[in-house]
Parts: sequence; structure tokens; C-alpha cells
Amino acid sequence: MDRHATAVWKGDLKGGAGVIATQSGALSGLPYSFKTRFEDAEGRSGTNPEELIAAAHAGCFAMQLSHFLAENGTPAENLDARAVVTLIPGTGITGSALVLRAKVPGLDDAKFQELATKAKENCPVSKALGAITVTLDAQLV
Repeated sequence: MDRHATAVWKGDLKGGAGVIATQSGALSGLPYSFKTRFEDAEGRSGTNPEELIAAAHAGCFAMQLSHFLAENGTPAENLDARAVVTLIPGTGITGSALVLRAKVPGLDDAKFQELATKAKENCPVSKALGAITVTLDAQLV
């Protein structure tokens, strides 16, 4: 299975701008620029590659964990996953911090932590991010 996305960039690094689109059309003409990547700490002026990696990581992790929880006989009522991808200019992407707040009836914390860690280690995006540190803060709510 292959998936694709496109990026079109015009201009130089600091003054140029681009747009990103995905095969599904979920993202179409989404703007990104030097400002959206390095200067807009609020993240309101457009997207950036790190935000897209974070979205992919959070989504993949939540899906993987939902599978492990169902296999355990304790399907989740709600999984609220967030990934924070850290970019250090001049160094690169250094980490992805997964934060999970989950409602899983009938599951004790020890088994929850075991399955959440297994999902962190086995989701395809985590595996693809093997060159960086991936952390997990998982809590039952």
C-alpha cells in the first residue's frame, strides 16, 4: 500500500512559500513557509513538516493501541493521543513525545502501561521515527 502527498515550493527559503496536498484531499493547498516552520510559535499561520509528522504519529499510535486493547478484551472508550515533535534548528528533529489520556473500562494501570508502551514501540510511524527519541506519558482517566 502506497500513499502520497505533494509539496510545491516557490522562492527562496526565507521569502518563499509553498502548499501541501494529500492523496485523500484531506489537505489541499495547505500553506507552509519559513515563518510557519520557524517563527510562528502559535502555529496559526499555516502548517509545517513537524506538525504533519506529529499528526501522523498521534494517529498511528492511537490506532495501534486500540488494536492491542481490543485484543486484550478491554476496548477503549476514548483515546486522546497527542504527539509533540521537537525541531532544533541546525540539528533537526530530535524527538516525538506522545501524551495519552485514555478511558478504558475494566483495565488496570499496569496492563494499560504495558499495552501503551507496546503500541508506542510497534506503531509503524514510531518505527519510522527510529532515529529520534520517542517518549510516552500515558494515563488512564
